[in-house]
Amino acid sequence: MQIRARVSMSADGYVTTPSGWPALTADPAFVSGQSHGIREFLEGCEAALMGRTTFEPALTNSRWPWPTLDVFVLGSHRPDGTPDHVTTDSDPVRLLEKLRAANRGGDVHLVGGARTIGTFHALGALDSLELIVLPMLFGGGTRLTPALSPDAGLVLQRQRALPGGAVEIVYSCRGSRAGLPAKPASQR
Repeated sequence: MQIRARVSMSADGYVTTPSGWPALTADPAFVSGQSHGIREFLEGCEAALMGRTTFEPALTNSRWPWPTLDVFVLGSHRPDGTPDHVTTDSDPVRLLEKLRAANRGGDVHLVGGARTIGTFHALGALDSLELIVLPMLFGGGTRLTPALSPDAGLVLQRQRALPGGAVEIVYSCRGSRAGLPAKPASQR
């Protein structure tokens, strides 16, 4: 099991537009139907892990965004309308334990914003950071990871050009897994 974050961002480092929308929604290539590799990315994933702020808008969506994935949500409470099959917990270490116990060998899509990615990276649980850098400058919005230190331990794995001038950059995240419960032998 690998925990993989895949995030779109502007060339000046913002994951949201100045008005708070996800960066990808401002890209004309994405709006016209280009997936920017998300379909291929999700093929290897069996679960989605996210914070409550990312999760809650899905509760009012006309279509469930994760129809084939197990969903795990980090949050201080279970929002009204949360489907029974969604696992929630306020403690990230406990949530990781539940995620690992349920895992059948597939990867985990860490969906989220800067706080959620930063939380799981700080725990040593983030295995890869996949960035889709859009050919746009926002000049404002939410930064990807304002709290991560310069010694975050990113190692370039690959890069490729995408339609419309976007670029995919994939980094592995090295570093300590200190403070985390041991992975079961079947998941190492």
